[in-house]
Amino acid sequence: MIDRGLQHLITGCKKQDRSSQKGLYKAYYGFAMSICLRYACNRYEASEILNEGFFKVLTNIRNYDTDKPFKPWIGKIMTNAAIDYYRANLKTNQFDDLGKAGTFTDGAVIVGKLAYQDILAFIQRLTPAYRTVFNLYAIDGYTHKEISEILDISIGTSKSNLFKARQRLQDMILSESRLAEATHKKIRKINSNEL
Repeated sequence: MIDRGLQHLITGCKKQDRSSQKGLYKAYYGFAMSICLRYACNRYEASEILNEGFFKVLTNIRNYDTDKPFKPWIGKIMTNAAIDYYRANLKTNQFDDLGKAGTFTDGAVIVGKLAYQDILAFIQRLTPAYRTVFNLYAIDGYTHKEISEILDISIGTSKSNLFKARQRLQDMILSESRLAEATHKKIRKINSNEL
């Protein structure tokens, strides 16, 4: 069951009341944007996905079952909007064959605490194909079979792209860790020379 404030906004949106639509947008902007940012390579793309997603939310709000939680419903729409955006903007086939993939070693890199923004920046640096498969599998919990159907690729290609995404993320994190350690060493050296 949803709370009264949300129920009021949804009822208003069903009647195409602009203030209710604005209220719903404001209430779920942060949640929706966090999903869009994971799939986009920058904030501009995320905003495009977000706007398309909210358009779908508002045009399909009559189909929302108020006996079910609203947040997963809107989250699914935003994920689908991101997938649609990816499909519409796919210019070349960037999927690799599984046979070209090597082996992935989990735990090869031990990293301290990374902030959410750091992780998001790494994910956004992945190619659209790798980023999309990584998000669908690792974050949204889709199986390789489901991903292959959603993106119209083979299961092997889905596995390959996940492998490559994880490998690239691992390389980026390792590189960042090495850079941070080198910076800390320089700072310690400067501080010890000042004494």
